[in-house]
Amino acid sequence: MIEALRQKKHLQFVLLLVFFVLLCVIITPSEGNWFWRLPPLIQKLPQIITSSVDYIMFDWWLIDVWDPDIEDYEEKPLMNQFTRSASGLILFLIEFIREIFLGGVKTIVTFSGWDWATENQWARWPGLPWTVVAGGAAILGYALQGPRLALFVGFTFVYIAVFGQWEPSMETLSFVLIAAPISVLLGLVLGIWAFRSKTVEMVLNPILNVMQIMPHFSYLVPVVVFFGIGDHAGAIATVIFATPPMVRLTILGLKKLSPEVAEAGLMSGCNNRQLLFKVLIPTARRDILIGVNQAIMSCLAMVVIASLIGAKGLGNNLLIALNQLRIGLALELGICIVLIAIMLDRLSLAWADKQIDYFADLSFFERHKFSLMFGVVFVVGVILALIGSLVFKEGFNYLYLIPHNKGITTQDFWQAGVDWIWDTFFYALKGFNEWLIVQVLVPVKTAYLAMPVAATFALAMGIGYIVGGVRVGLAVGGFLLFIALTEWWDRALITAYLMTLSVLISTAIGIVAGTLCSQHPVSTRIMLTICDTFQTFPSFIYLIPVMMLFGVTDTSVLIAIVVYATVPATRYTIQGMLSVPLQLQEAGSMSGVSRLQRYLSIELPMAFPHIALGINQTVVFALSMVIIGALIGTDDLGQLILKSLSDKDGVGNGLVLGLCVAFIGLAIDQVLRTWANQRKQALGLA
Repeated sequence: MIEALRQKKHLQFVLLLVFFVLLCVIITPSEGNWFWRLPPLIQKLPQIITSSVDYIMFDWWLIDVWDPDIEDYEEKPLMNQFTRSASGLILFLIEFIREIFLGGVKTIVTFSGWDWATENQWARWPGLPWTVVAGGAAILGYALQGPRLALFVGFTFVYIAVFGQWEPSMETLSFVLIAAPISVLLGLVLGIWAFRSKTVEMVLNPILNVMQIMPHFSYLVPVVVFFGIGDHAGAIATVIFATPPMVRLTILGLKKLSPEVAEAGLMSGCNNRQLLFKVLIPTARRDILIGVNQAIMSCLAMVVIASLIGAKGLGNNLLIALNQLRIGLALELGICIVLIAIMLDRLSLAWADKQIDYFADLSFFERHKFSLMFGVVFVVGVILALIGSLVFKEGFNYLYLIPHNKGITTQDFWQAGVDWIWDTFFYALKGFNEWLIVQVLVPVKTAYLAMPVAATFALAMGIGYIVGGVRVGLAVGGFLLFIALTEWWDRALITAYLMTLSVLISTAIGIVAGTLCSQHPVSTRIMLTICDTFQTFPSFIYLIPVMMLFGVTDTSVLIAIVVYATVPATRYTIQGMLSVPLQLQEAGSMSGVSRLQRYLSIELPMAFPHIALGINQTVVFALSMVIIGALIGTDDLGQLILKSLSDKDGVGNGLVLGLCVAFIGLAIDQVLRTWANQRKQALGLA
């Protein structure tokens, strides 16, 4: 009997479920009952973190600093001086790029002072005409991939200019053009260091795991304390968020190289530095450039979030529009963000895929044709801007810079569409919304909150033990114990309820859609293109249409999570189905099985390791979106993280709450990753 139980895991799961239900029935809700809720033994941890940060920031290591106002030295904390200097440098770089696009005086003021700049009104930095930026970007697209990308890039900039969003778009672009290179440089350095040192890799791995699951908001509070608010603070938070994928892809790219590559370099007489920079990094170029692509997309994903701490641009305007429920304007701004995201994605991927012919014998004009083309575009753009200054007398030179909100606008059209949908489908939408909330969301939420902590531990650790043994069970228990010992266990259960529902729905949709689309090459290609496009959208964009239909409710958050999290489930299902060997499918057909039997008995089991990894990614996506849903009103951990931005103990609260969310994801990651690896080994795929 015991031996049979050991062999059959489904029986173990049934027994575990029975045990879980028994615990739920037996344990009575009581605040003094440790089986119901553990005491918040680490509730002081946020205050300790906050006090430590305050000490490091304002009291630790005082140094003498020359103060030009009082013309004497003054004692100031080292960390405060360092963060202020770093903030100043990053803000200068952002303003410099911004003034290349939009013009201004701040760069000149940095070197001359406000007094000199005020006395010399001619000293102004002229921005590039929007026609030159659009033409230059189109030339870049043509150089990287050809006319199709050039047309798309040119269309993007023309759309942004014509619709009067040039100024906020350039503010956003200047922000990304500083944050992305810093992320790439940091990621490259850390990735190379981890590649060369196993110790560094072992230290970095858990940190990267936590950073990639921790919600975006958690970075904001400590960044505000150390660096203040503004564009520089948003850029620093973005750098922290965007660096981990660059580190991982750098390590992956360098590790994928065959030993023969390094041996060939050594045999050619390379020293270690030459081997790294002349052989290994150029050979791993494509993976590293995919990391650049991911870093850029992560930067764009932070555009709206960073606006919460003062970053200017489209994200800030979008947040204001949503707060005012101006859905038409929000849609218009959302389209601009999406176009910029897709454009940067396509440009960086084209850069990664571009093959360089190092031995081509080109003439001067062939080598410099794109520079010459840009020179022509620059001259033509400047001439057009001069003509525009003569033609447009009302103060707006539309051939130089179309002012914000002075272009074509479609917000009235979109708003009318929203109003029509509300007028036509109001009762149907309201009925669905109420049904979902009353019949599904509230009962599930109540059930989660009614789970005793002992039963939750038993269920989660039991699943970990059955799937991966004692080590996985203890790891899952450790992650949950940290959450249970804080004062936010109930809020974590609310986060878990929204995540569980959305992951179940997303996984079901993703498996069905992925399976159907994988049956034909054309549908596969179309679905993968849709997945690529959806993955370039910043996560906040998904809230706009659902808010339009369902207002500020849990329904909106749930649907936004489902749409966002379905993408990885679909993509990994397609990849899993395509990985099933054709010979195996033909062997099944020749054995006389039906199409359904072949799917259930051969294709689905063989594809399941990929699908499990897809579910893992779905969990990460869902957790990320649950927290963003706090911006439109949920009562889970995300809402508390948002509140910590204006809390005196915000640093500690934000970090501990972020760790709680990350630990939910890591607990599920432990189980799913172990399960997927076991299935791969069982099927001979590992």
